Amino acid sequence: MAHVVAEPCFNCKYTDCVVVCPVECFYEGEAILYIHPDECIDCEACVPECPVAAIFHEDNLPEEWKPFKELNAEMAPQCPVITEKKEPMAGN
Repeated sequence: MAHVVAEPCFNCKYTDCVVVCPVECFYEGEAILYIHPDECIDCEACVPECPVAAIFHEDNLPEEWKPFKELNAEMAPQCPVITEKKEPMAGN
Protein backbone atom coordinates (compact mmCIF):
# COMPACT_ATOMS: atom_id res chain seq x y z
CA MET A 1 0.00 0.00 0.00
CA ALA A 2 1.07 3.57 -0.57
CA HIS A 3 0.01 7.15 -0.33
CA VAL A 4 -1.01 9.16 -3.39
CA VAL A 5 -0.72 12.85 -4.28
CA ALA A 6 -4.02 13.98 -5.81
CA GLU A 7 -5.67 16.94 -7.58
CA PRO A 8 -5.31 19.57 -4.80
CA CYS A 9 -1.52 19.59 -5.38
CA PHE A 10 -1.92 20.47 -9.05
CA ASN A 11 -0.38 23.89 -9.79
CA CYS A 12 0.63 24.55 -6.20
CA LYS A 13 3.37 22.04 -5.29
CA TYR A 14 3.79 22.85 -1.62
CA THR A 15 6.82 20.86 -0.50
CA ASP A 16 6.27 20.73 3.25
CA CYS A 17 5.60 17.00 2.81
CA VAL A 18 8.94 16.12 1.25
CA VAL A 19 11.08 17.26 4.17
CA VAL A 20 9.36 14.87 6.60
CA CYS A 21 9.51 11.81 4.33
CA PRO A 22 11.98 9.32 5.85
CA VAL A 23 12.43 7.38 2.61
CA GLU A 24 12.59 10.20 0.03
CA CYS A 25 9.74 8.86 -2.11
CA PHE A 26 8.51 12.22 -3.46
CA TYR A 27 9.21 13.19 -7.06
CA GLU A 28 8.71 16.58 -8.69
CA GLY A 29 6.71 16.92 -11.87
CA GLU A 30 6.06 20.16 -13.75
CA ALA A 31 2.82 21.01 -11.95
CA ILE A 32 2.44 18.40 -9.19
CA LEU A 33 4.42 16.18 -6.84
CA TYR A 34 4.23 12.39 -7.04
CA ILE A 35 4.78 9.60 -4.51
CA HIS A 36 6.57 6.50 -5.76
CA PRO A 37 4.32 3.61 -4.66
CA ASP A 38 7.18 1.11 -4.39
CA GLU A 39 9.15 3.40 -2.09
CA CYS A 40 6.39 4.73 0.20
CA ILE A 41 6.36 2.97 3.59
CA ASP A 42 2.96 4.32 4.69
CA CYS A 43 4.36 6.17 7.66
CA GLU A 44 1.79 8.96 7.07
CA ALA A 45 4.27 11.67 8.14
CA CYS A 46 3.49 13.63 4.97
CA VAL A 47 -0.31 13.68 5.34
CA PRO A 48 -0.64 16.34 8.08
CA GLU A 49 2.12 18.46 6.49
CA CYS A 50 0.21 19.07 3.25
CA PRO A 51 -1.51 22.49 3.54
CA VAL A 52 -3.97 21.65 0.74
CA ALA A 53 -4.90 18.10 1.89
CA ALA A 54 -3.67 16.51 -1.34
CA ILE A 55 -2.18 13.29 0.09
CA PHE A 56 -4.32 10.22 0.66
CA HIS A 57 -3.74 6.58 1.45
CA GLU A 58 -4.59 4.70 -1.74
CA ASP A 59 -7.47 2.93 0.08
CA ASN A 60 -9.00 6.29 1.05
CA LEU A 61 -8.53 8.12 -2.24
CA PRO A 62 -11.75 9.99 -3.14
CA GLU A 63 -13.52 8.45 -6.13
CA GLU A 64 -12.99 11.48 -8.37
CA TRP A 65 -9.22 11.26 -7.80
CA LYS A 66 -8.77 7.49 -8.30
CA PRO A 67 -6.81 8.07 -11.57
CA PHE A 68 -4.08 9.77 -9.52
CA LYS A 69 -3.03 6.39 -8.09
CA GLU A 70 -1.95 5.23 -11.54
CA LEU A 71 -0.59 8.68 -12.42
CA ASN A 72 1.70 8.69 -9.36
CA ALA A 73 2.93 5.18 -10.20
CA GLU A 74 3.57 6.13 -13.82
CA MET A 75 5.14 9.55 -13.34
CA ALA A 76 7.27 9.19 -10.18
CA PRO A 77 9.93 7.06 -11.91
CA GLN A 78 10.17 9.64 -14.71
CA CYS A 79 10.72 12.67 -12.45
CA PRO A 80 13.57 13.83 -10.22
CA VAL A 81 13.43 13.04 -6.53
CA ILE A 82 12.72 16.04 -4.30
CA THR A 83 13.95 16.13 -0.70
CA GLU A 84 14.16 19.84 0.14
CA LYS A 85 11.50 22.45 0.67
CA LYS A 86 10.96 24.87 -2.22
CA GLU A 87 8.67 27.81 -2.77
CA PRO A 88 5.20 26.76 -3.96
CA MET A 89 4.09 27.69 -7.45
CA ALA A 90 3.02 31.30 -8.08
CA GLY A 91 -0.27 32.26 -6.51
CA ASN A 92 0.05 29.99 -3.46
